[in-house]
Amino acid sequence: MSGALDHGLWPWVALICFGFLPSEVWRVLAVFLSRGVDESSPVLAWVRAVASALLAGVVARLLLAPNGALATLPLWGRVGPLALGMIVYFLARRSVIAAVLAGEASIIAAGFWTG
Repeated sequence: MSGALDHGLWPWVALICFGFLPSEVWRVLAVFLSRGVDESSPVLAWVRAVASALLAGVVARLLLAPNGALATLPLWGRVGPLALGMIVYFLARRSVIAAVLAGEASIIAAGFWTG
């Protein structure tokens, strides 16, 4: 008897079972538990501050101590796309999508330029 896992679908099943479902359970639970929570509460202000600090730390790490293919770019090839993304974010009326696309396009261009 030949199952779906014998036909090369096992990586997708593993991804769904071990990657998607465990985190999705917490997201759905958060939606139900967050009803009625005051958005201006001190706890949520603290959560936003911690999330912002973690994001800033990840960005600083990617800029100053990258690994992999990003490490082959010079510092200007990492800081320039970040600056361009921030400029586009504010010029495009706080559009995250526009900022990400501009930053991504410029970091790819920097990669091609530096070879």
